[in-house]
Amino acid sequence: MKSIYVGNLPFAFKDGDLAGLFSDYTVSSAKIVMDRDTGRSKGFGFVEMEDDAEALAAVEALNGTEVNGRALRVNEAQPREPRRPPFRGGDRGNRRF
Repeated sequence: MKSIYVGNLPFAFKDGDLAGLFSDYTVSSAKIVMDRDTGRSKGFGFVEMEDDAEALAAVEALNGTEVNGRALRVNEAQPREPRRPPFRGGDRGNRRF
């Protein structure tokens, strides 16, 4: 299974709209990433396809395509990098001079 990143999407897009962009291809799933706090689209999403060759053809065909005046950025999704632990404030006031 190949995962495809689709960026610079119009913020009004829903999952079905994203799948519609790939209507010429066989799509397993299409998901727009939503902001947890506001519930609005973050302007990007992911499409999963079973056939790797078809996925690469879709990337080549759709990258740079304009939708609602926005040039889409379409490429193979990269694995998510591990997050760093949050900064906890250093010495917490236990200074020695």
